[in-house]
Amino acid sequence: MAQAIPSEFREGGYRLRRFQNWITIGFLYSLFYMTRYNFSAVSPWFKEVFGWVKTDMGYFEFAMPFAYGLAVILNGPLSDRIGGKKAFLIGAAGVVVMNILFGLSHVLVGEPAAWAAGPDGKPLLVEGAQFLYGLTPGTFKVLLIVIWTINGYFQSFGALSIVKINAQWFHIRERGTFAAIFGVLIRFGLILSFSGCPFIARYLPWYWAFWIPAGLVALLWLLTLLLVKDTPKQAGWGEKDTGDDAPVTEERVRLGDILRKVFASRVMWMIAVGSMMIGFVRRSSIDASWFPLYFKEYHEAGGSSLPYQIAAWGIAIGGIIGGFVFGIMSDRIYKGRRAPVVVYGFAGMAATLGLFFLSDSLALGAIAAAGCVVLLSFFVNGAHGMIGGAASMDFGGRKAAATAAGLFDGVQYFIAAPSALVVGYITEHYGWQLWKLWPIPFALIGAVVMATLWNAVPKGRGGH
Repeated sequence: MAQAIPSEFREGGYRLRRFQNWITIGFLYSLFYMTRYNFSAVSPWFKEVFGWVKTDMGYFEFAMPFAYGLAVILNGPLSDRIGGKKAFLIGAAGVVVMNILFGLSHVLVGEPAAWAAGPDGKPLLVEGAQFLYGLTPGTFKVLLIVIWTINGYFQSFGALSIVKINAQWFHIRERGTFAAIFGVLIRFGLILSFSGCPFIARYLPWYWAFWIPAGLVALLWLLTLLLVKDTPKQAGWGEKDTGDDAPVTEERVRLGDILRKVFASRVMWMIAVGSMMIGFVRRSSIDASWFPLYFKEYHEAGGSSLPYQIAAWGIAIGGIIGGFVFGIMSDRIYKGRRAPVVVYGFAGMAATLGLFFLSDSLALGAIAAAGCVVLLSFFVNGAHGMIGGAASMDFGGRKAAATAAGLFDGVQYFIAAPSALVVGYITEHYGWQLWKLWPIPFALIGAVVMATLWNAVPKGRGGH
């Protein structure tokens, strides 16, 4: 029988203190998104300034997610041991430094790339950028890849910290809906990156798209230090029984217990496979450099154009709506089960990618393409929120929430990272239509895998 939300979680004073906690880390994590996807958002400028092609972008879209995915798996147990707040502060400090360094790379550029109008009227690269201090184009690119890869490592602490902290503060019957509310702040970060950063790069030099987000993260670092508490007990509200299978009396977190709980569970690994499939779709389409480049090249719609801005805002808004729809459905209709709505999400991804292909086949235009991107975000981010947010808290429990999040989020990025190299090659040699079709098999596999967990719930609620 479904477990009701205890009255202690509905007390006004407790909810107000909890709000102070999660709104602070929520805005910090939204800025993590801004300092992660600012590269993707301004990628057309890198083509213009450095003369990079799509395969060059593919190296970055491979390296950072690969490092991120590996780091969240490795840092999950660490975050469970040291606590979410400390982990968040470590990650935010590193993110600030790496974004500042990435922007500082502009001092190494002697002359930007030279372009001329080609026979078809499209820009043609005449000469690549020239660099100072004896740097070649290759060594300059490797330097930036290393900086961005290290940024990916520090970015990993964000997702781990959020689930670690909020698993202590939210009852299991609140987590699906809360994941949707929290998704609003995460999508806000996508708006800041994909909509805001192109405007920064239009009116200021491109490197300010890295420096301004770094400054905002530094401000939220200070607020997190002052306002956030890891647990209700630390904030004076005592221990809370959150309804998962972590005993409220356990004080000391043992690494062996954490690892056994997460890595010896069949359900955990099936959810991880589902997360991998989301990653293939997500990293190949809406959460990388590809859709800004697609609008620029296929529809000649730059970062400040109406179709691009509809797509950029729509990805965020579609993700928000998807998070609410999926979260509320999982809490109220499926009584805390996450798998059913994730199955619907995968089916929607496959259908939308097919619709996207058909839209451009019929030459329906950039606005129609933007609508397809928005719909894809609805399904991708709705499903991702259930796995990365709610399921990691449910099945990891308060004791191992960060490790579970590390597994689910880590394999999504780690396994899907090579897709960037594939997409770079496909789009460079076969055009943008194949780009829309190749993720469909991964969506279908994800639907089948998650359907096997249709009735899975944490052990603390009566077993799987």
